[in-house]
This record gives sequence, C-alpha cells and structure tokens, in this order.
Amino acid sequence: AAQVKKLAQGGFYRARLDDANRLLLRIARHRGETCLLLLEIIENHAYEKSRFLRGAAVDEARLVEVDAPEAVDAPTLPYVHPERSRFHLLDKPLCFDDAQEALFRLPPPLIVVGSAGSGKTALTLERMKHLEGEVLYVTLSAYLAEHARSLYRAHHYENPRQEVDFLAFRELLETIEDPPGREVDFAAFRAWFERHRRALGLSDPHRLFEEFRGVLTGGAADKPWLSRADYLALGVRQSVFTPEERGKVYALFEKYLLWLTEARLYDPNIVAHSYLARVDPRYDFVVVDEVQDFTNAQLSLALKGLRRAGHFLLTGDANQVVHPNFFSWAGLRRLFWQSEDMDPQRALRILAANYRNSPAVTALANRCIKLKHARFGSVDRESNYLSTSASDRAGSVELLPAKDAVLRELDARTRQSARVAVLVLRDEDKPAAASRFRTPLVFSVREAKGLEYEHALLFNLVSSARAAFAEIARGVAGADLERETLDYARAKDKTDK
Repeated sequence: AAQVKKLAQGGFYRARLDDANRLLLRIARHRGETCLLLLEIIENHAYEKSRFLRGAAVDEARLVEVDAPEAVDAPTLPYVHPERSRFHLLDKPLCFDDAQEALFRLPPPLIVVGSAGSGKTALTLERMKHLEGEVLYVTLSAYLAEHARSLYRAHHYENPRQEVDFLAFRELLETIEDPPGREVDFAAFRAWFERHRRALGLSDPHRLFEEFRGVLTGGAADKPWLSRADYLALGVRQSVFTPEERGKVYALFEKYLLWLTEARLYDPNIVAHSYLARVDPRYDFVVVDEVQDFTNAQLSLALKGLRRAGHFLLTGDANQVVHPNFFSWAGLRRLFWQSEDMDPQRALRILAANYRNSPAVTALANRCIKLKHARFGSVDRESNYLSTSASDRAGSVELLPAKDAVLRELDARTRQSARVAVLVLRDEDKPAAASRFRTPLVFSVREAKGLEYEHALLFNLVSSARAAFAEIARGVAGADLERETLDYARAKDKTDK
C-alpha cells in the first residue's frame, strides 16, 4: 500500500515508495473530478530539501494515514489533457492542449499570437525553464516584468544552468546607461501641445502622440527619427495622418524635438536608437512579452543583445494594443525581413483557445473584433481570428444605466472587494470614477494590462468617447456581428482610420 499521509504544510500529502523514499502529492480539481498531482520524490526522508515545503521539518511518526486525500482548498485546473498525464507548474499547475504542446516543442525563432488568457505567457515561462545560459525576459510594463518573475520563481524554482533577467524596457535602457531626464508621457505632451494647437490647426493630441512615438521615432530601426522627405513619402497605411496633414504634423514634430531638450525629457525610441551601438551581445536567448507594446526601435534594441541571431521568442496580440505605437504585424515582418535571416510567417503560431475568460466575456470580445473587422477590414492576417472559450463557467455581461441608485448599489457591493476592478478608458477619466466608487482598484485600460480580477466594472467606457465610438460603429449592421468566422479582406477605403 502507498500509505498516503497528510502533511501539516499547505495541503500536501506524501506516499511511501520504499523504506527511504517518499512521493510528495497534491490534489487538484477539474470539472467536478479530483486529480492527483505527483510533485517530486523526496529521497531519504529529506523533507527539508523539498522546494515545496520551504525547509519545513516533518516528523513522520506524527503523520496520520488517510484513506483518500481531501480536495479542500484544492487548486482548479482549467484544462486537463485527455491522454497526456504530464503537467507544468508555475504558481499553479497547468496542462497544455495540443496546440500549446506543439508550440512548446518548436525550435526558435518563435512568434506566439494569442488573446489574454490563451496561455501564451505561461507557455513562454515554461519554455524558458529549458534554456541554458543568460536569458532576457523583457516587456514594456514594470508590473508585467515583476509578475512574470514571481510566476517563474514560484515554489522556489531554480535552474543552476541559467541566469534570467526579468526587465521592463526602461530597466533594459538603464543597464546601458540611465537615460537623461524623465521619460515624456502623454500628460506632459498634452500640456505642451495646448500651446501649439491653434498655430498649426491640429486638434487631437492622442493621434499626434501615437504618430510621434509609433511612426516618426519608433517606426524605423536604422535612424532616430524619419526625415521630412521619408515621412511625407509613407504609404496610406503607414501613418495615422493623411498625406495632406503630414506637413503640419512634421512642423510640430520639429518643435517637439526642441522641447524635449529644453524640458529635459527623453523619448524612449530616440534613446533606444542612440544606445544601439553600445549594446553588447550578452544573452543566449531573448523573450519579448506583449510585443505589440513595442516599437521597431525598441524591439531592435532588445534583440541586439543576442549572441546568436534567431534565438528569441515574441508573444503578443495586435487586438490588445493600448500603447500609442502604431503596431502592426506587417511592420514587424518588414523589420525581420530587413534584419534577420528568417521567415516570420513560418515562425508564427496562433493560440485561439482561451482558458481564463468565460464564454460570455469571450463572446463580447469577439463581437468587438467583428465590429472592427466590419468597419476597417482585416488589419493583417495574424489578427484575423476569433477566440474560443474553454472555460466551464458561463459568466455574464450586463449593461446597466449609470443612474445614481445603480451606481450607489455598485459602490456598496465593490468598495471592500478585492475581486472587482473598475476600468475607465483613459487616465483622465479616473477622477470621475473615483468620485463614484470608493474602491482603490480603479484603472485605465492601459494600467489594466496584465491584471486579473474575477469581475470588471467598465465605467462610462463608451460614454466618455461617444463621438469616437459612434464613428467606429458607423455603417456596421447587426448581421456583421453574427458571423462565426472572419474573411481576410482589406478595407475598401485605406484612408478611413
């Protein structure tokens, strides 16, 4: 008999293998069934060496044998493969489906496309455990970098054959040299723009900030910014602005460059380009998470640190672009064709299954993508897919009127909950939400990237930009949102942005 006994530490059990060795176990649940997770073999009763028990001393003489392990406080597995018994472990156990498993075994370079909840980050981190040498994980968000580090090191995971750096892009710049001054953000840009609004006849600071960051300074990897001639020669799909508007835009951009110096601010794309020649190839492998947040200039700097070209993995989703960088997979392909001996189309894989979001939430996300497709056509082939929910929780999506009584009730139900986040469209919308909801968990869409909450309350998300959303939905029929698949088709009017 296995002589299964319960430990006092954290829901673990041990089973007897022979006189000296034990097997550490834990229980998990999946769709009403109990799963037994075999974690590690403990040799010679050395429980203190277990990476799961944190050095705890175990007195076997005091352990009580159990007939069957109890599934109390057991973690839930969102997916269990019907045939493969192997599982992976980050902060929680997880099993890969066939598409994930196939991708897990592919050689680099790799580009992994998938929605939030598709498992691309978990798959990436598990893939990193099998690497040797010096490894870089980089993402734009400091929160995501820290979160990835905590997942990777969960349960005291260590690999003596590797050294991994988890860095936000700003931290990557700082490994070369501290950038001068402070990074220019949208709030500072908007305040500066207001002084030039009337003189040039330009009215939208959001579009201009995206053009400056994503096109003029971030689009080209071989120069700090585009010349006027190069900028005016861009195609219709390569700029936020029409050819007729670009002369005014470039005139303002020249003022922007002077202002950066005067105000002791820096543009991360310009700094990235200036640091390119100083990058030492020190990494054996580079992982770029949420690559859609990067400009070509930033991505070029991250990959310049590779000792061997092609030893990288990129993950992303063009339907999750929340930073002003004019990202497109087509632009990424052009970058690789110019700088790498690889076919990016062959290296790219799409994960369409979603294991985090409920069917109701996934259906809403798909309807947004269908609306975007109906109005603007296919942006690129890599983004031309819909997600399928693999969750067994139906979930719900409700539209509530923003009346005082409704808002008071929502505030009463959420103000002390750590499971509900309030989302607004932009940072400037947060004060209005904070005046209605007493929870500290109020985030703009950009800040919410990577966060996970059981429930989300979207406050005035459409109402705060009613004219823009009305224009986006113009001409879209109800039938366009009932499609089950997306045909690949370019928009008839390429100037319609």
